[in-house]
Formats: sequence, structure tokens, C-alpha cells
Amino acid sequence: MRAALGLVWSPPEQDALRAAVSGKTVLITGASRGIGAAAARRLADAGAHVLLVARTVGDLEKCSAEIMESGGTAKVYPADLADRGAVSDLAAQITAEYGAVDVVVSNAGKSIRRSVAQSYDRSQDFTRTIDVNYLGPVQLLLGLLPAMRARQSGHLVNVSSISADLPAPYFAAYTAAKGAFEAWLRSVAPELRADGVATTSIHFPLVHTAMSAPTRFYRYLPGMTADEAADAVCRAVTYRPRLMSPWWSRFGGVVASTAQPVNDTVLTAYYRATRRWSPAAPSPGASPGAPSPGASPGAPSP
Repeated sequence: MRAALGLVWSPPEQDALRAAVSGKTVLITGASRGIGAAAARRLADAGAHVLLVARTVGDLEKCSAEIMESGGTAKVYPADLADRGAVSDLAAQITAEYGAVDVVVSNAGKSIRRSVAQSYDRSQDFTRTIDVNYLGPVQLLLGLLPAMRARQSGHLVNVSSISADLPAPYFAAYTAAKGAFEAWLRSVAPELRADGVATTSIHFPLVHTAMSAPTRFYRYLPGMTADEAADAVCRAVTYRPRLMSPWWSRFGGVVASTAQPVNDTVLTAYYRATRRWSPAAPSPGASPGAPSPGASPGAPSP
């Protein structure tokens, strides 16, 4: 029922997943917890050699140990995608050690729930989300793609959001950064397909992870678990569709673009109804840098 409602995707058959990844090298960013860690465990269980990339060494090593204890293979690569030098070094190291990787799951991300009024003196919100969600992933792929294209094979999986179809108030920084990477991937996809490299974008609805936890009312909304999201990643890796997005998100995107005044009216009404719980401006008398009580910085993928 949840699959029919577009809330989850069915996992691939285990034999099909194993046939797709056994003996293959799969690099996953944001792999220390949440969707990334769950996907790494599933893919390793199917025979993939997983390369775990994230900022937090302790969590990466814990995930790696769990995989090894279950009979899988994994290697840890601590790196912050917002650090240009670290990303460049990571791409060079991976290429030197493995040549062309088989699959890259671009999963690391940072979300911030904050109105534009709350962001007037917080340009760093946009800088950080752009670095983690767009510039870092692009730089990593620019370092990995030459070997993949030379070998004429590979697969890029973009873990994205329904915000790509349905931009909404409060998430301007996150939506813009995710949308930038989505647009980049769509632009380069024909070039990559000409050299045997496939691309898939997954537009996830709400997934209950550490990144969504700071937005308190999300706890009461239906959503996917990290394990269910990992099933979707495994489905993408197995069958290589160009897009995975809930039917209602795609439909809503069409409605939003063809009936924009209606869409704008609905979202404006939503903002007016919710800004009392997420104030759009600092309280009277507050200094410009004072945090507003409704601002929710999302936790980045470690």
C-alpha cells in the first residue's frame, strides 16, 4: 500500500542486486550513518566492495566494522566535501587505488530549514549547503569520471529530494543547492551516456534521519526509514532508471509549472499559516544576528 501511495519503493530482488554489484566497487558519500550507512550495508551484503566517505571517522569505522563482521568488504575514506583540497586528494587517491570505480552514490548532504528573513545575515547557510550539496560532489565526480569514461562503464546515483519537483518555503538554501547538482547531472548525462556511464536521480520524500530530525513537526509526518531509503538506492543501482520520483511529486511538479498562480497561492497560504511557529524575522528589539526560535539548521551528513 505504501508503495502504491508513492511513499516507498520496492527493494530489488536479492539475486538481481547481487548480479549487479557482486565484485564491483561502490563509493558512497555520507556513508557514516542514515541512508548512506544503510545502503553501504545492503550493497556490501550483496557482494560489493564499498568505499565509505564522510567527515566523521568514528562513525565511518563503526559502519565498516559492521560490514566486515557480516562478511563484507569496506574501506574508510574520511573527507569533508566542503574542503576543496580534501576532495581533490580523495579523487586522486581513489583513482590511484582502484582506477575506475563502478558506482558512485552521491548521498552526502546538508539541509537547513530557515526562512529567507532569518537568513539576511547568514550567507554562510548558502555557502555551506552549496559546498556540500553541489560543488563538493561535482568536484569529486570531475576527478573520478575520466577513468570511468575511459573504461566505458559506470553509474552515478544522485540521492536528491522531492524539492527538485516541488520547491517549498523555508528550504531555499537546501533546494537551490540540490537543484544545482540535479541540473548539472542532467546536463552532463547525455555526454556520460555516450561513454557508457549511466545516471540516476532519486527524488526522496521525507526520510526520518538525523538530517530531518531538527525540524520537529517532521516527526509526526509519514516518511521513509533509512533502511527503506537504502532499498531505493539498491533498486537504482540494480535497474539503473534515469529518475525515481514519487508519482505525486512528478504530478505536483507538472501542476506547479502549468498552474503557477495556483501553486503560488497554496504555498503563500502555507507560509502564512506556519510562520507563527517558524517566525520569518527576529523578534522586535533582537539584534540582527540573534537566532529566531523557528530556525532549524538541519544536521549535515557526517
